[in-house]
Amino acid sequence: MIGLNSVALYKNRPALVTGVGEKIEISVLGGEKLRVREKDLEPLHPGPVTDLRILEKEAPSVAVEQILSARELLEGNNISLKELAELVYGSFSPANAWAAWNLVQDGLYFTGSLTNVRARSAAEVEAEEQKRGEKERGQAERDAFLERIRQGRLELPEDGRFLQDVEALARGKTDKSRTLKDLGKPETPLEAHRLLLSTGVWTGFINPHPDRFGLSLASATIVPPPPPEEERLDLTHLRSFAVDNAWSGDPDDAVSLEGNCLYVHVADVAASIPPGSAADREARGRGSTLYLPEGASRMLAEDCLPLFALGLSEISPALSFKMTLNKDFSLLDTEIVPSWVKVTRLTYEEADAIAAGELAGLFALAEANLERRLNTGAVDLEFPEVHISIKAGTEGKTPEIEITPVQNYKSAAMVRECMLLAGEGAAKWALQRKLPFTFISQEAGDLPAREDILPGLAGSYQIRRCMRPRQLSIKPGIHWGLGLDEYSQVTSPLRRYTDLLAHQQIRAFLKGEAPLGPDEVLAAMAASEAAASATVHAERASRAHWTAVYLSDKKDRVFDGVMVDKKGSRAVLMIPALGLETQVPLRGKADFNDTVRAALSSVRIPEAEALFTLA
Repeated sequence: MIGLNSVALYKNRPALVTGVGEKIEISVLGGEKLRVREKDLEPLHPGPVTDLRILEKEAPSVAVEQILSARELLEGNNISLKELAELVYGSFSPANAWAAWNLVQDGLYFTGSLTNVRARSAAEVEAEEQKRGEKERGQAERDAFLERIRQGRLELPEDGRFLQDVEALARGKTDKSRTLKDLGKPETPLEAHRLLLSTGVWTGFINPHPDRFGLSLASATIVPPPPPEEERLDLTHLRSFAVDNAWSGDPDDAVSLEGNCLYVHVADVAASIPPGSAADREARGRGSTLYLPEGASRMLAEDCLPLFALGLSEISPALSFKMTLNKDFSLLDTEIVPSWVKVTRLTYEEADAIAAGELAGLFALAEANLERRLNTGAVDLEFPEVHISIKAGTEGKTPEIEITPVQNYKSAAMVRECMLLAGEGAAKWALQRKLPFTFISQEAGDLPAREDILPGLAGSYQIRRCMRPRQLSIKPGIHWGLGLDEYSQVTSPLRRYTDLLAHQQIRAFLKGEAPLGPDEVLAAMAASEAAASATVHAERASRAHWTAVYLSDKKDRVFDGVMVDKKGSRAVLMIPALGLETQVPLRGKADFNDTVRAALSSVRIPEAEALFTLA
């Protein structure tokens, strides 16, 4: 029973009972008055007490030895708080009751409740004292570390153990950091990255962005069986070419031309990876291969390449798309068959060298197809691209970052047009057969009037800003940017899951098996696209990071930039040598497409930003 003017515990704080009724009126230290339920209080002392400050004014003072003697005397016995106060402090006054309760709350010598106090054993006390000593030493070490970090004189690598929470936050593994909180800094990945760089725990050669998007830097691990024995059309008589960048290591498409028939041969991955298989689930969870300057994290296991990639062995299994073309190079018909092909691998440079020879027909076809698409409203944008690579440093030296402008090879455009024809043909083929499929569409952008579109790079930038995102659906639709009525992507099943999904649907139909239904295709597309979106963002962030690291020691270097837009008092520049878009304060009479000189003024690696001014 709670009595008037008694002392009770309310949320482990002392409270003076000032009124008793349906609810109990109390006041706590500091003067705050509350009305609470009786069950929320525990009686500490019956009083009478008129002022809680008496608990502090009359607080007893005893030697530790007296407390130790009481513990020793009571060891093995359970007593009340009143008995503890009388034994340790000589009487059960309000102040002594509160002091006794603090002894219990402290937990070193006594534990329990107001009515049942237990004295801890000597072994328990020793263990607790050791634990507290270690905690105190740990806190002292941490306090010393925080002071060193404030003064910028860490002792590495020893101090690295205190920064594990900062590293976890910088990599997006957590959203909290005790160290940053103790330092009074924002608990953000950006701030964590900045601290790790400033202290020397990290260098710029650590890229945290894939981790932030939850991506693995290791390739997939599940290796499917080799393609099964089955009937395949022998197309080894065709001269087939896999044309790609010199640094490409996963060729999954090749092209051939025979009369008015274009063949696009594609790695037949779906022959061994059916829907729902272990390799399929792993690939779906990744969505696509992650391409970083530091290497590729593949959607399919590395050991898949010798099984499916084209041109890595003398004869390769493929899924061949045969497009029969009209005289105007529009599509007349599409056939799809499992095949055997003999593929020659070429770089873009090598293919350009024989553009007027063995590949002349393919180049002419590509030019005609581009013209056909442009006539139906396609947009053809060209932006400067670069290849970023990292070369491992020799012993004792840091790695080297290389940024190399990608040349505008005619053969790259040829391959692109052939792949677009395959995607168009596959979409029409699936639509004719009412096959649930991975169609890609794009709504028309809000372009300015033709006479208002700027020429050159500025015009490409202007149009790109008006373009709408692509849409992936089981329903076909016009792809405005490509100028196609129906379109899909089917030429990269080693790199994109939706291409593999399309192949699985095609193969099921060809074999007379039940393909996935519309809802199943939608679910697979949604899951893989979510993962692929993370890959795209991680690739973009990583490229910006490595560009910033590359520029970090090049302050004041001057680069050529092309002015592609104006935003108030600032100009938007494209710097072709870096594949970089930036804004600079505008001055002078620079106009669209003018080449200007931009000087690097500063670099911020955590933000992955490089700032320029007009030179």
